[in-house]
Amino acid sequence: MVRRIWNQWNEWSLIGRIVCGLIIGTILAILMPGSEAIVLLGTLFVSALKAVAPILVFFLILAALANASKVGNMKRVVILYVISTFIAGIISVLACYLFPLHLTLVEAAEKSAPSGIAEVISNLLVSVVANPVDALSKANFLGILTWAILVGIALRTASEGTKQVFDSIAEAIQKVVRWVIAFAPFGVLGLVYNAVSTSGLGIFTEYGALILVLVGCMLVIAFVTNPLMVWVNIKKNPYPLVLRCLRDSAITAFFTRSSAANIPINLELCRKLGLNEDNYSVSIPLGATINMAGACVTITVMAMAAAQTMGVQVDFITAVILCVLAAVSAAGASGVAGGSLLLIPVACSLLGLPNDIAMQVVGIGFIIGVIQDSCETALNSSSDALFTATAEYAEWTKKGIDYTPGADRETAPVA
Repeated sequence: MVRRIWNQWNEWSLIGRIVCGLIIGTILAILMPGSEAIVLLGTLFVSALKAVAPILVFFLILAALANASKVGNMKRVVILYVISTFIAGIISVLACYLFPLHLTLVEAAEKSAPSGIAEVISNLLVSVVANPVDALSKANFLGILTWAILVGIALRTASEGTKQVFDSIAEAIQKVVRWVIAFAPFGVLGLVYNAVSTSGLGIFTEYGALILVLVGCMLVIAFVTNPLMVWVNIKKNPYPLVLRCLRDSAITAFFTRSSAANIPINLELCRKLGLNEDNYSVSIPLGATINMAGACVTITVMAMAAAQTMGVQVDFITAVILCVLAAVSAAGASGVAGGSLLLIPVACSLLGLPNDIAMQVVGIGFIIGVIQDSCETALNSSSDALFTATAEYAEWTKKGIDYTPGADRETAPVA
């Protein structure tokens, strides 16, 4: 009986089951808030994803590079990541000019932030050369990426039997990931329950305008500039692909609030789209590290809001420099404890704002973090899959291969 119910449950699409979990979680939070058992479902799900993500990324990249003849689309993917992040900074500055913000500053947050862009770059370089075992245990994805790439390249001269061992390990870990993802509806149920029962919307009333500008910028990027970038590359209607990535990736990323935890979700989406595993097994983890348009929005808007609150006039040249600084800082957000919020003082220093003011803005960031961080992660993570697919679709277009953007495909076409 239980097996039959489980089989019928699995016959639903994963998205349908997640939406079901979302609705049930919201209803339970309203009717019976404060249940630790229900909250535990979300905690266990996110913990499982975070636990499997580092070793998954390591072996996937290692096996892909060891067995692949070449990884052809990486340059295009990286360019899309960089352009998207810089455009996010420009949109954020324009939004702050159009809708000036004034903040009621709160008590300074007791956190340490990088003192400048040099420290951000230094932190990134230290992360890159971290001990590989330490990188895996602490989920340092820059270190994991570096070691996986180096070992993968070194294994290209190994025997086929050795390569097959690592390939089999990667496949086994992917199977474990699929088992974890099967429990996503229950995880989302717990995450939604926790968010609704503990936070609600009342806490965000005072900072409503700030939230609207932040979320508005991210929506413009998700539905206007990103689709435009996709169209430029594939010359086809981008919205089926955009909506597919938002549906399959952004929803889970919104509730997990972790790009790392969403890596397995994106890898599964790319597999369903029939993309080349040699490409997406590298570009997705790389995107979780450097593709930070959402973080760029947060850094830029919060810094501009601080300047406007203090009466500092930001001229156009300074705003452009701010966009570049925010884009570079955002690329390092995953390598800084506290993420994008603790990089706000770096941008504030450009505007001549003292650190105590900047840290008060960081404190506001933590207050609105439930919405800000969720939307930021959803944008960042879904665009990883979006641009990975875009780069491959562009190659297919060049080769005259017929495809439907956003549609499932059994396997990647052979050139």
